[in-house]
This record gives sequence, structure tokens and C-alpha cells, in this order.
Amino acid sequence: MPFQHFKLDTDGDGIALVTWDSPGRSMNVIDLEVIKELSAIVEQVASDTAIKGAVITSGKEAFSAGADLTLLEGLGRLFAEFAQSKGPEAAATALFEESRKLSLLYRRLETCGKPWAAAINGTALGGGFELTLACHHRVAAQNAKTRLGLPETKVGLFPGAGGTTRVARMMPPGDALQFLLKGDQLRVERAKAIKLVDAVVPAAELVKAAKDWVKQNPKAKAPWDQDGYRLPGGPVYSKAGMMTFPPANAIYRRETYDNYPAHRAIMQVVYEGLLVPFDVALRIESRWFAKILRSPEAAAMMRTLFVSLQEINKGARRPAGIPAAKFKRVGIVGAGFMGASIGYVTANAGIEVVLIDRDQEHADKGKAVSAQLIGDQVNKGRASAADRDALLGRITATADYGALKDCDLVIEAVFEDPAVKAATIRQAQAAMAPGVVFGSNTSTLPITALAREFNDPARFIGIHFFSPVEKMMLVEIIVGQHTGDAALAAALDYVRAIRKTPIVVNDSRGFYTSRVVGTYLREGHLMLGEGIPPAMIENVARMAGMPVGPLALTDEVAVDLAWKILKATELEAPQAVDPRQKALLAAMVEQRGRLGRKNRKGFYDYPEKGQKKLWPGLAELQGTRLDPDTIDVGEIKHRLLGIQALETARCFEENVLTDVREADVGSILGFGFAPFAGGTLSYIDMIGTKAFVARCETLARKYGPRFAPSKLLLEMAAKGDTFYGRFGPARRAAA
Repeated sequence: MPFQHFKLDTDGDGIALVTWDSPGRSMNVIDLEVIKELSAIVEQVASDTAIKGAVITSGKEAFSAGADLTLLEGLGRLFAEFAQSKGPEAAATALFEESRKLSLLYRRLETCGKPWAAAINGTALGGGFELTLACHHRVAAQNAKTRLGLPETKVGLFPGAGGTTRVARMMPPGDALQFLLKGDQLRVERAKAIKLVDAVVPAAELVKAAKDWVKQNPKAKAPWDQDGYRLPGGPVYSKAGMMTFPPANAIYRRETYDNYPAHRAIMQVVYEGLLVPFDVALRIESRWFAKILRSPEAAAMMRTLFVSLQEINKGARRPAGIPAAKFKRVGIVGAGFMGASIGYVTANAGIEVVLIDRDQEHADKGKAVSAQLIGDQVNKGRASAADRDALLGRITATADYGALKDCDLVIEAVFEDPAVKAATIRQAQAAMAPGVVFGSNTSTLPITALAREFNDPARFIGIHFFSPVEKMMLVEIIVGQHTGDAALAAALDYVRAIRKTPIVVNDSRGFYTSRVVGTYLREGHLMLGEGIPPAMIENVARMAGMPVGPLALTDEVAVDLAWKILKATELEAPQAVDPRQKALLAAMVEQRGRLGRKNRKGFYDYPEKGQKKLWPGLAELQGTRLDPDTIDVGEIKHRLLGIQALETARCFEENVLTDVREADVGSILGFGFAPFAGGTLSYIDMIGTKAFVARCETLARKYGPRFAPSKLLLEMAAKGDTFYGRFGPARRAAA
């Protein structure tokens, strides 16, 4: 049969070279057509006596990005539809059979009677890497850019095409669990060290090395198919096994709080699979995989962290018909920590940077931040000395605003003060070339008001970076009342150029991310005032899925900054300020000088040596202290997560947010909202709008009107609507 995705060539020695090169795609991904073609190739190799073995490689720069998750997402929807028409049992059976097709194909390849070698020429992830694991031998090309791994847990899944079962038989179970649960992407040398790759050779010798192995091993079998095979870590019920699985279970609980079904499934598949023969273990893996596919957590995470994320990164919100902007040089005014870090990520993307501050000394300090950041990468072996020199050569540190004249984009990143920003805007625009877009890096100040200082508000836009800039992947783009499409398109093009993810929001105080994070911090502060033990607030926040508790996050943001924001908010909207929070922050900052991590004194103490610890003096700020045994942990979780989801719904209703995908992606990438929920709006959909509204009404009666559901939520609850059902991309496209 003719192949679209593969090319099959057999040499004079009878070795088939299978080259995977899907047309029209930058990366090879696994879909139904790929599965069908590869299955036919495996059968051809197995049945053709002239073929002695096979080598599979890629015709692209990378080997494979893995499975097309939209296919798996569709299987979840198909199950729901099938369950309604044929019943849940028939639906579960159909899903099981469909979801294990790839696993069965890989097992057929592994047992077809001919040797298979994988010539891994570049990155191989997920189902693509599982394919190489099913081969009898793996050779990787020397390439610093190559990454190998099984990152499925990051989107709510686990390796279900045999990868979990094979890895658990290739290394001791403790090492296998760590690799599978973390979903790390490995460099080829590390993959070889832990025996996931058998050899690493120069790229020019890759295919030859793989073919040579096939010729030398005509009767190759997987280790677990050979007589006398023994598990690397010994039997499960052994001294070594008992030293692995009980502590692994404890670590799993500590790290996930049982919020992630896929992680639990990995634990089960490895434990149960090592007790039985290989083919039975594969069937166990497939049953768990089908179960996880049906979980709301997997559905939400796949949708947000794969489908929506890809759509946003590909320009889902970019205005149509505007030519792509090219950036040779970007001006950054303000060489403090934020501005310097923006300069670093810009220069790291290959763009020249003009870094300006009030004098040469401060500008040079800003450039030194880039020197330190790239120096850290060099020390870790992630960059070379030549990379460092080239990056620093792209950054010009100066106090001369005249250097902005040749810049294609200018971003101010000065102190979060309207007067300071206004003066900076006036000075910068006097030096800028006509038609250049101006971006303001602000987390709270309304863009429309700042744009009044700019002579062409249509070219003024908010570009809000998150700290630390070099690690945080989200950039919040804020559209003012007069911002034009050309400015929006340029901002989106810039964010894409520096390899970050943009979300677009409309102007308001706090925009989206800062506004929602503010509710999380406030809830923690109010809980402290109610007498809930500080440790309980922090621990339950992590149990709920947040990366850090609200008290620790306040310290990171800076307690005095939270105090300044509260006072600024009080001037404009006094009704939005809770007097209990105001009293707490005043006591922390003005009475006790506790400013947060930056002065080693906040809600936590930060000793020079050792870990941070909650400040014992917090007890003095609590009028009463509640008995922790009388406190409902579930209620605390919903207060902390629910208040963020509720504020997101308000942002959506007020048109600050206009796309459910950006709400969810922004909440996870911007402030770490419980990833297992898929984001703030997915959290509401997962609970059900009616049930969510009922919870909010209960909390409103107990804790006040901040929990009162909005008009939109009440309407959606009455109709049984969900955010994705009513406002999702499919509905937007239909409209």
C-alpha cells in the first residue's frame, strides 16, 4: 500500500529503513492514519522473508512529538456520547478497545520476529518515545537540543502505549516511578545513563549504527521476552520492594495530595504490572489508561494545557489582516530587576536590546542581571561561553533616551507609580521613531489612564510580565480603550518571538491576573484574622492544588507592595477594601516593619541559613484562635479556590476577559491555579455551575457578600450552562 506518513526502503542486506515524515507538519505526531500505516509496515516487515529487520527514524529535525492529544480528547467526548446511547458498560468497553490500539501495535512490533532499532535523530516525546522503547535497540544522535521523555502527566495523562510497563522493567521501580511521575525530558546522555537509550553516536553515523546492530542481532527479543529475565529491582514482595513502594506512596501523597488521577494510575500500573507477566501488565496499563481518559481532570488538563495552549500560542487572538511585525531591536526603559529580566529574555531570543536607566551605573547593573542569568546557564551546561558572549553583545546599556530612535518596540518597566511612569512615557516618546508601539509593563495601573501621556493612544498597550521573567511563561497583554489592532498584533508577535504565551485582556484595575490573585491573598489574610492557624491556611492551600499558600505568596510579592496596592485601591474604590485586611497589613508593615522576603521578615521568617518558618508573632495579630479540629478543611479549600474562580467569572462578565481559553491558561501559567482543575473557569465547569453557585451562596451567608455569585453565574446555573458549552471556541466559531 502507498504510504503518506512513512517511506520504506530496503537495502542490499535486507534491512528496512522506515522514515517517518508526515507531510505538511513541522513535527511527526501520532494520529489514526499514522497508526494504520505503521501497522501495515510492521506486518510487511514481519511477513516479507527478504526483510531481515528494520530501523525506524524521522525525516524531520525531531523524531516525534507524540500522540495528537486532540484525538484522545475526542475519545473522551465519544465515551460520553456512547454512554448516553449504548450505556456506560458498552461505552467503557469501546473506549478501552480504541485507546489501546497503539499499545497493541507497539507490542506487535516488539514480537513480530524481526529485530527493530530506533535511530533517534532528535526530540522524541510521549507516544513517539514509547515507540522507541518498543524497539529492541535505541541509538540516539549526539544533539544538545534533543529531549527524550514521557511528559504525559503534565497534561493529566500517563504513558499508556506500553511506556509505563516497559520503563518499569528497564530500571529499578523507584527510578522508574520518579521518571514517570515527574514527566522530565532528558538529554540523550542522561537517557543513556539510565539505560533508556543504548548508544549515542554522531548524527552522521546514526542510521548506520542502527542498521549494524540489526544485522548483528537477527534474533533479538525484548529482555522481558527472554528466558530467565529478572526484574531490575527484584520482586515486588521482597526487601527491596518493601523499601520502594510504601515510601513511594508517601511521597506521591505529599507531592500531589491525591489531586491527580494519572499519578495514582502510574503507581497502580507499576505496582500491579510487576506482579504479572508482561502482556497481562500491558492490559492492566490499558485499563487504567481508559479510566484516566474518562476522568474530568484529564479532560480539563488536556483541553487547557494542550489544545487551548497550542491555539493561543499559534495566534488565536491575533487580529487578522495585519502583517507580522519583525523585531531587530527593542528598547526597554527601566533597568531594575523586571526591566533587566525582560531585556534578558529578549536578547536570549536573538533580538538586540537597548536597556535604559537614569544613569550609566544603573543601566550597567541592569545588564549585569543578564550576565548572571546566562552565566548560570553556562555553569549548568545549558549554554556555551560563545552563547553568553553573543547574548551580552546584543544588549546596549545606556542612560541616553536617544538610543530608542532605531527601536521597533519600546517597553517601559519603571516603578509602579503613575507619576514615574508618566514622566518616563513622555521622555521616551520624544526619542521614538514614528509609528512604533509603546508597551507598559504594569501589573495594576489602568492602561487607558497611562496612555493619556502618549501622543497616539492607538499605539499604546499593556505588556505585563510575571516575575521571575526568565521562568514565567505567561505575558498578559492589556488592551486600553483606544489601543489599536496594529498595537495588539505587534505585542502578540513580540511575545511569540520571545517564546512566551500571551493572553489578551481588556483594561481595568488589576486586569485579570493581579485582580484574581488579590482575592486569593485577601482570603488568606481574612482567614488569619478569623483565628485559623497560619500553618493550616498554608497547608490546605497546597492541598487544594496551589503552588504556595497565600501568606507565603504575599511575602514573595512583598507585604509592603500589597499594602500600597490596598491604599491605592481605597482611594479609587473604598468599598472594595476590607477593613480587616487593611488592619492586618498596616500592623505588618507600619507597626512591625515586616515587608516580606525582601527584608527577611514577613508572614514568614527567612534566616540566612535554613528554611523559612512561619513567624511566631502572627499569633499576636489574631484576636481569637480557632481549634483546628473544628475547622472544615473542605470549606477552606473552596474558599481559596472558589474565590479565584468567582472573580474570574466576574472578569468574564465585565468583559475584562473575553475568551475562556485565556482565562484558564492564564490562571495556571500566571498564578498556578490548581492545574488538575484545568483553570479557574474549568473548575466551575468541573463542579457544575449549579453546584458552584450553591457553594458560593452558602459561603456568602457565612462570610459575606464577596462570595455572592454574579448575575451571569446565577443565569447559567438556572439554565444548566457551562462556560465551555456557552462560550467555548466551538460556540465562538459558530457565532
